[in-house]
Amino acid sequence: MTGVVLAALAPHPPILIPEIGGKEIEQIAKTQISIRKLAEEIKEVDPDIIVTISPHGPVFSDAVSILSAENLSGDFGDFGREDVELSYKLAEKFTSELAIAANKNKITTARIDKATARKLEVKMELDHGVLVPMYYLNEVGVNKPIVPVNIGMLSYEELYTFGKIIQLVAERLESKVTVLASGDLSHRLTTNAPAGYDPKAKDFDERLVHYLNTLEVENIFEMDNQLIQRAGECGLRPLTMMLGAMDRLDVDGGVLSYEGPFGVGYAVATYRVKGKKEEVGLLDKLHKRKQDRLSQIRSNESEIVKLARKSVEEYIKNREVIDPPAQLEPQLAGRAGAFVSIKKNGNLRGCIGTTQATKANLAYEIIYNALGAAFEDPRFEPVNLNEIDELTYAVDVLGEAESIESIEKLNPKKYGVIVRRGERAGLLLPDLEGIDTAKKQVEIAKRKAGIPIEEEDIELMRFTVTRYK
Repeated sequence: MTGVVLAALAPHPPILIPEIGGKEIEQIAKTQISIRKLAEEIKEVDPDIIVTISPHGPVFSDAVSILSAENLSGDFGDFGREDVELSYKLAEKFTSELAIAANKNKITTARIDKATARKLEVKMELDHGVLVPMYYLNEVGVNKPIVPVNIGMLSYEELYTFGKIIQLVAERLESKVTVLASGDLSHRLTTNAPAGYDPKAKDFDERLVHYLNTLEVENIFEMDNQLIQRAGECGLRPLTMMLGAMDRLDVDGGVLSYEGPFGVGYAVATYRVKGKKEEVGLLDKLHKRKQDRLSQIRSNESEIVKLARKSVEEYIKNREVIDPPAQLEPQLAGRAGAFVSIKKNGNLRGCIGTTQATKANLAYEIIYNALGAAFEDPRFEPVNLNEIDELTYAVDVLGEAESIESIEKLNPKKYGVIVRRGERAGLLLPDLEGIDTAKKQVEIAKRKAGIPIEEEDIELMRFTVTRYK
């Protein structure tokens, strides 16, 4: 049998390495026993290639990256043991075919060679997300060519699709492949946890472990985003890619163990492939769900949002800046500042705006700010033709800003804020996800303006917005 023959999830606490953890390993004995069992299973299936998936290598907002040197190595120098080193050969043909296939499927894949690593100022070394589980494979004599994949901050659907592409490339090249996802669960289980305590962290881990054990993959995709954020995890994206590599495969296995004595959840799971399923895979369901959702959004778009979208699409297709409609609705005929936000798969893709009117009317303001959000936001690559059907838009029309004496006059759900000091100014819109206090709102606006957080000699202004979707 070729293709993906085994998929696994392993945690990566450096303390799991005997030379580092010493006696403290006793506190995660269940994890060590399980990861040794995982290593023995991989040895038994005897793969040709191991695809590792780590959250701690070079991570990009818009791409999956793969370290691509002929010889790959890493050590535990960051944890006081640079003498503990592991080295591997790159599975070059598989890496090349994987990158080509992913890019054809509109998932940008960045191969990082030594020159690229120098340019981007990233390390060309295997990180501890790879090294910790591979240490135990090395312990049982497994040393195979690897493909060191690093997660991207893409949508979970895109990451799942990338996993499916791993599966398809493995089948096409007739290679026996093990997919080894590295990731810890919540980092907020106890009051002394590294990321602080959150009472919802335990709930996140319990749900995820249950879904992994029963392979209720669809339920993982439906987990509440706020719950995920509160967990402070680093394993959901790697395991999503691992699950994609199992799409429509018949597997045996589940969770071998789970524990969290240091405030971080460690889960070990293995899935051995028996064959293929005939039923519709989750990937097909996810694609249909996405298309249905986008169709519903398009059908409910306001005229203001349609104008923003049309301006971007027309410019991409014909390099022309559209004119406003001949007969303007009253709200478009007036003048006001406006921000246009563009999202892709729920993630910000661009946002540009004006705090006050700069054009003859609001229609022109929206047209030019939409183009700015799509092509001039320095945080993102310009929008391209391949993705325009996946983009969603929102337009915030600003009311007149008013000066306020203190932070007590702010309400981040109702008011946006402008922070000024001299010629520096930072603006933050209201009702943004994750910003639930005026203090946090002002701090972010200060950072945007380049004003020190501790600076108190500032001018505050608040404003309301009318949000169109």
